[in-house]
Amino acid sequence: MDLMQEKKLGFGCMRMPLLDSEDNASFNFKKIEKLFDAYLKKGFTYFDVAYTYHGYHAEEAVRKALIERYPRDQFQLATKLPLRDFKDEQDLETIFQEQLDNCGVKYFDFYLLHNMGQNVYSKCCKYQVFDFVQRKKEEGRIHEIGMSFHDTPELLDEILSGYGEYLDFVQLQINYLDWEQPNVQSRKCLEIANKHNKPVTVMEPCKGGLLANVPEDVEKLMKDYQPDATAASWAMRFAASQKGVFRVLSGMNAMAQVEDNTRIFAEFEPLDEKEYEIIWKVADMINSRTEISCTGCGYCTHGCPKNIAIPQYFSLYNNIMQMQGNASSHKAYYFNLGVNYGKGSECVGCGQCEKACPQHLPIKSYLKKVAEKFETGDAFPVRIS
Repeated sequence: MDLMQEKKLGFGCMRMPLLDSEDNASFNFKKIEKLFDAYLKKGFTYFDVAYTYHGYHAEEAVRKALIERYPRDQFQLATKLPLRDFKDEQDLETIFQEQLDNCGVKYFDFYLLHNMGQNVYSKCCKYQVFDFVQRKKEEGRIHEIGMSFHDTPELLDEILSGYGEYLDFVQLQINYLDWEQPNVQSRKCLEIANKHNKPVTVMEPCKGGLLANVPEDVEKLMKDYQPDATAASWAMRFAASQKGVFRVLSGMNAMAQVEDNTRIFAEFEPLDEKEYEIIWKVADMINSRTEISCTGCGYCTHGCPKNIAIPQYFSLYNNIMQMQGNASSHKAYYFNLGVNYGKGSECVGCGQCEKACPQHLPIKSYLKKVAEKFETGDAFPVRIS
């Protein structure tokens, strides 16, 4: 398969619509099915899910909303082997078969080693994970093998030098905010993938929605040049314009997002020189106000002994730091979350969150800042007598 000839838009299923925001498995199937239908109707076919998404229930949800409703040859399915979860070689077989059963399929069009990094690379070598997925490809259970990667360009180069022959593509976090960001290094990782001639699928092109909801002055800069273009469309086009990128994932949970993205990619046009100038100016404006580069993936929360709502608190922190004037509504959100979740000050410093974070954020120190911002002083405005 010539991946570079594939349609560039993929449907990411990490953040599907829910009936209850507090229940990660309360899928709003009526809405999900409408979104999937609209995407397919526009001629796009790629769905990206993973074993661990939505509390380990996303594969089953995709089966119900997509696989049981369409012939197998009308969509492409990608899922991922959870590298943190498996214990030994037998576990690889068990999980893989469970995934086939979860999805109700006989094969996966695309199958990725999920969240590859230094913390699991030695484990993959010890238990011969690369050989395992190659065997499954030879058996016809996998068509294309990939790897989603969250680590340094040096490690990516090492892996592709040693195991590149096993991999048909890599999945990288690429967006204009993380292009030179030291924790992600989008540009350098992309250059390594290009060096090894590996086609690239892009995840987090809008950085967990941050680049779809930019500050007003940033949006004005974009609108002054292209009045009809959304902020998200700028981010999607940036990712898709990069050398070697064959697919850009978008977690579309509203019909307007499906319509916007399918319009962009129906007749895709790369960014021009003037648009790049605007993009870099926008990046500087946003980066100057965003202290915590959290994408909201939620990996950090699994196993937290205090059940701290880390992504939600980081989002509130970034928002309150960008605000001028009264921030009482953000403090209200914080204390409302604290009814059912641990507060930032309750962190015990175990560090499991930092080991799980794909962005390699110093979460423990950030939680101290969160606690200082939200838990000290007056939580709400007080009447002055």
